[in-house]
Amino acid sequence: MQTGSNRGSKRKGNSRAKRVFGLAGAGALAAVNAATPAVAQSGTTTLLPALSVTASRLGAGIVGASTTVITAEDIARSPAQTLPDILAREPGIQVQTLYGGVNGARNVVDMRGFGAAASSNTLFLINGRRINDLDMVGVDLAAIPRESIERIEITRGNSGAVLYGDGAVGGVINIVTKNGGGQAARGRIDGAFGSFDYKEGNLSWLGSNGGWSSAVFGNAIDSDGYRVNNAYRQYNGAADVRYTADQGSLYLNLSADDQRIGLPGHRRYSPSQGQLSLITDRRGAFTPYDFAEKEGRNVTAGFTRLLAPGAELIVDGGVRHKEENAQFFEATEASATRNPRAAVETMLTTSSFTPRIKLDQMFGPIPWKATGGYDFYFADYDSARPRQLGAAPIHHYRLDQTTNAFYWQQTVSVLPSTDVSAGGRIQQTRVNARDTFDVNAPGASSWDVAGTPFGKSETNRAWHLGVEHRFNAHLAAFARMAQSFRVPNVDERVGVVEALSGVPTTFDLRTQKSHDWEAGVRLNAGAIDAQWSLYNMNLTDEIHFRYAQNFVTNNTNLDPTRRYGHETIVNWRLSEQVRLKGGLAYTRAVFREGLFAGNDVPLVSRWSGNAGLSWDIWQKWLTLDAIVRYAGSRRMDNDQTNLQPLIPATTTVDLRLGGEIGKFFWSAAVLNVFDVESFDYAIASPYPYGFQSRLGTYNAYPQPGRTFLVKAGMTW
Repeated sequence: MQTGSNRGSKRKGNSRAKRVFGLAGAGALAAVNAATPAVAQSGTTTLLPALSVTASRLGAGIVGASTTVITAEDIARSPAQTLPDILAREPGIQVQTLYGGVNGARNVVDMRGFGAAASSNTLFLINGRRINDLDMVGVDLAAIPRESIERIEITRGNSGAVLYGDGAVGGVINIVTKNGGGQAARGRIDGAFGSFDYKEGNLSWLGSNGGWSSAVFGNAIDSDGYRVNNAYRQYNGAADVRYTADQGSLYLNLSADDQRIGLPGHRRYSPSQGQLSLITDRRGAFTPYDFAEKEGRNVTAGFTRLLAPGAELIVDGGVRHKEENAQFFEATEASATRNPRAAVETMLTTSSFTPRIKLDQMFGPIPWKATGGYDFYFADYDSARPRQLGAAPIHHYRLDQTTNAFYWQQTVSVLPSTDVSAGGRIQQTRVNARDTFDVNAPGASSWDVAGTPFGKSETNRAWHLGVEHRFNAHLAAFARMAQSFRVPNVDERVGVVEALSGVPTTFDLRTQKSHDWEAGVRLNAGAIDAQWSLYNMNLTDEIHFRYAQNFVTNNTNLDPTRRYGHETIVNWRLSEQVRLKGGLAYTRAVFREGLFAGNDVPLVSRWSGNAGLSWDIWQKWLTLDAIVRYAGSRRMDNDQTNLQPLIPATTTVDLRLGGEIGKFFWSAAVLNVFDVESFDYAIASPYPYGFQSRLGTYNAYPQPGRTFLVKAGMTW
C-alpha cells in the first residue's frame, strides 16, 4: 500500500513538462527512425494510402439519431479558444464553469439538460474508445491538444449506449485525432498570449514514409487566471505511431498531461446580511489557498485486419492512469487562519480490452452494415482522505469495478431510399468497495465510523431502433427509439454518507434508466443545409447529489424526471467567401413525480442559441469569424423548489481576425466584446459549506468579462 507521504509528493513543474513532452516525443522519434532507411535507399519519400483504423464505431452516424460533425477547420477558425466553448455552439449543449474558464479547465459539458449531473451523463470518446472515468471529475477537455483533433462527432440522445455502454444518456461526443497516414512530413509551431498573463505554446509534427506514420502534439499553458487564487498551469502531450500494410495496420497512441489550478471558491450574494461580494469584488477569492493537481498517463495499442472484402477486425486495449491531489484550508477571505481543513489523494487506473468486427456486406440484393464486439473494463480506485496532503488518511476508500459487455448493431438498406438500424447491448457490472477509518489520524472525529463493505453485481441492457428515409436528394426524415442506463460512479457511492452523523455509508445507489424517442428532418437545398429534431426522454432513478438540512449531505436517486425539447441547426453558404451558421435549442428538464413534480431540474436553460459568420475577406490572407451566443436563464443548483432567483440569461459576442501568408499564420480574438458580466453556475446555500437554502441568498462563480488572445505561428 502506498503511504500518505509519497502519495502527496509532487515534482517540480519543469520535470513534469519534460516527462509529458518526452512521452509524446518518444513515439514520434520511433516512427522517424523506422522510416529513415526507406528515405536513404530511395532518396524520395514513399507515401501509402491511409488504411482506416476504424477510429470511430459511429462511422457515418447512427441511423435515426441527430448528429453533428465539427471539423478541424471549424475548430481553428472559431473565436472560442476552448473545446467546451466550441462545443457550446452546438444546439442542445450547455456548459458550466466553476474555475474562471481558463483554457476550459474542468468545465462541464451538458447535453440535453442534466445540470449538476451532466459530467456523468455525457459520454466522451477518443477515437471511438470511452474516456469517462469512474469518478465524478468528468473529462477534462483542457488535457487534449486542440491541434491534435481531426474532427468531433456528436450523437445526441440514448442511441450511443449500444456501441459504447453506460453513461451515454444525454449523448456521445467522439473526438477523432489526427495521424500521419498517407501524408508528407509537416510541422507546426505557434505561440499565444492574452488576458490575465495568459501564455501558450504549441508544437506538432506528423508524416509518413512507406508503411510507417507518426504524429506528435504538445502544448504548454500558463495563466494567472481571472480571479485571485485562479492561477493555472497545464502541460499536454500526445503521440500516434502506426504501421499500415495492404491487409491491416498496427497502431500505438500515447498521451500525458499535468495540471495545477487554484480554486478561488464562490462569490456571495446575500442582501439581507449585506454580503454582496458578487457585486463588489467579482475577482476575489473566498478560498485564497485551495488548489487541485492532476497528472494523467494513457496508452492504447491495437491492430486491424481485413478478414475478407467488407469484413474488418479491430482489436485494441489500453490503460488510463491518473493521480489527483487537492488541498482545502480553513482560511477564507474573512479569516487568515491557514490551517489545513481537508485533502484528497486519489489514484484511478482503468484497463480495457475492446475487440470488435465491422461488416459491410450484401444479403442478396440488400446491402447491410454491422458492428459488434466485446468490451472489458476494469477500474481500480484508491482515495485517501487526510486532513492535509501527506498525513495519515482519516478515511481510505478502495473500490474496483469490472464491466463485461457484448453488443451488436446492424443497419439494413431495405430500400435504396430507406435505412433501418437495430442493436442491443447486455452489460454486467461488478462493484466491490470498502472504507478504512483511522480514529487516530489527525483531524479524525470520535463519532465517525467506517463505511459498510459493499459488493454487488448487476446486469443491464440497452437497445436502439432507428429509421431514415430519403424522399429525394434534398429531403430526408429520421426517427428512433432507445433505452440506456447509467451505473453510479465512485464519487456518488462514496457520497452516500451523512456527514457528522456517525452513520456509515453503504456505497449503494440504484442504476439510472432512460427511455427516449426522437424524430426529425434533414434538408440539403443547394447552399442551405438544415436539421431539425424533436425528442422526449423519461428517466427513473436519476442519480443526484442532494443538499439537505442540518449540514447533512448524501447522494440519492431522484423521483422520475423528464427531458424534452427540439433543436435546429442551419448552415448557409452565401458565397464562396461568406458562410453563416446558426442553431437554436429548446430544452426542458422537469420532475415528473414526487415532491417537486412539475418543477424545473436546476442548471438547465430552456432556450439557447447562436449565430455565426465566417468571411474570407481577402482569400486566406485575411478572414473574419464572429459568433453571437445566447444562454437563457436557469435555476440554481439546489433549487428543486424553484423559489430562488434565476441565474440570469446572457448574450455575448466573440470576434476573431486571422490570416495566412505563405507558411506563417496569425489571429487576434476578442471574447465577450461588450464586456457582459455573467455566471453560469450558482448554488442556493447560505453558508460556504452549508446546505439549508435561504430565499435570495446564493453563491455564484463569476466569469471573465472582455478578454483577448493573440496567436502567431508557422508551418513547415
